[in-house]
Amino acid sequence: MHLDHNAGGRVRPEVAAVVTEWLQTTAANPSSLHEAGRRARAAIEDARAQVAALLGARPSEVVFTSGGTESNNLAVWALARPGAGLVTTAIEHHSVVAAVERAAEEGARAHLIPPGPDGRVTAADVAARVDGETVLVTVGWANGEIGSIQPISEIVDEVRCKNETTRVHTDAVQAVSQLDVDVAACDVDLLSLSAHKLGAPAGTGALIVRRGVEPGALLVGGPQERERRAGTENALGIVAFGYAAELAREERAAYHARARAIREEMWRELRERAAPVTRFGSADGLPGTLAIGFHDLRGDALAAALDLRGVAVSTGSACAASAPEPSHVLKAIGASDELALGGLRLSIGPELTPRAAREAVAVLVDVVHEARSRRASRAGASHAS
Repeated sequence: MHLDHNAGGRVRPEVAAVVTEWLQTTAANPSSLHEAGRRARAAIEDARAQVAALLGARPSEVVFTSGGTESNNLAVWALARPGAGLVTTAIEHHSVVAAVERAAEEGARAHLIPPGPDGRVTAADVAARVDGETVLVTVGWANGEIGSIQPISEIVDEVRCKNETTRVHTDAVQAVSQLDVDVAACDVDLLSLSAHKLGAPAGTGALIVRRGVEPGALLVGGPQERERRAGTENALGIVAFGYAAELAREERAAYHARARAIREEMWRELRERAAPVTRFGSADGLPGTLAIGFHDLRGDALAAALDLRGVAVSTGSACAASAPEPSHVLKAIGASDELALGGLRLSIGPELTPRAAREAVAVLVDVVHEARSRRASRAGASHAS
């Protein structure tokens, strides 16, 4: 049973069918002028319109990339410069954290906003760190580890009141499949998203670059993507991305309600049968994310035991799952090292049924009880000796 959707789920069958058809019928460079090349170009532009429709954007604002990491890097590095100010939060994805750190090493001034215990920042706290030299504010729409959702529209309004030239970027990789994300409504300048969170293959993403914003380019060479990202487009990945975006737009509201109901049932069961257990974040976070922690157990050991019994979970962000240190997100919201190391993230994909979720929770409860029993036995043996 797959409870690690935030790290990535299986390719949707409908998307896989589109990929198979594309592989069998089209093989051309989208920049070529012959008929096959024109077909590939038309398919990319159709996908661009599908991704734009998911986000309330114009097709011309969609810049295709290799994924969320490249999109986040592009948003930060293309605007950062020595002496300029960058404002972000202490719980961003590692691709934002690392990009801001590199910009700071090269002379930018970086300010980190600490979140509250629920993983949220306030628009006032963000705007308080904006000054006349601030070029970029980057705040993730939804946190992939604990599910906290940030008040992006309020942040944009407060930042613009403080400095109307400051650009606002949001990493919406985790948000777009689960929440109503509309770039026009919230007026954000730059927005990152990734195909594999929507049921398409990994390796494709996009950065929404609103009209009037020119962040420059990281990759230079050819004129692709309106000279914002050089290189032959991954036409296959982009076509799959577009179709997955169309499906997500049609199904997002239904998924939201179903995932929230499953998540809350899982939490009730764990609270009653696996206590003591702590919930990170809050009930009004991402509907498909349940982040929990056990003071007396190690999350990595629990995840390994669950994997042996056919249940896939994460100890946090999959991008940092091999790190021995406690999650920077859990530390930022005030969790102790012990509790942070006991953290697990259960994240729900569109294919998970309520029955499968109940079965997975039953396995988790068994694994927790077994681990605690072994711990108690070791403690008893130690005292006896």
